[in-house]
Amino acid sequence: MPAVSRTENIEMQIQPKIGTTAERIFTVEVAHAISFGQNGPPPVLSTPWLVWFLEHAALDAALPFLEPGEITVGTRIEIDHLAPTPLGAKVTCTARIVHSEGPVISFQLEAGDGHETIARGIHKRRAVKVDRFTARVQKKMSPRH
Repeated sequence: MPAVSRTENIEMQIQPKIGTTAERIFTVEVAHAISFGQNGPPPVLSTPWLVWFLEHAALDAALPFLEPGEITVGTRIEIDHLAPTPLGAKVTCTARIVHSEGPVISFQLEAGDGHETIARGIHKRRAVKVDRFTARVQKKMSPRH
């Protein structure tokens, strides 16, 4: 039996509503940027930070459908980072629920910087019980005997 099935085998009591959206809006700061060196182009929003904000938008969209003691964890993300975004630009990351089956929720992701769409993609999250998830993590933190 796969490890995911043992730990995350739950059914959400409230099925997520297709079309539910959430946004994360941020301004690109130096901490979010990748620099190409002294002779390169100006720093721009890095892909890992873009993914971080998109994933959190999806997490926010799923929250209203979770029971006490449940969280969602990311299981898949596929992003096309389409355009550069400079320091100081405001970015809006949107996640829209497009499918739900059992504990798995699928999202359509999009990000824009006010000038153009800078990213598109898909993301899946799985509802899990906090106590089981925590126990699994703690087991990995224990010293091996």
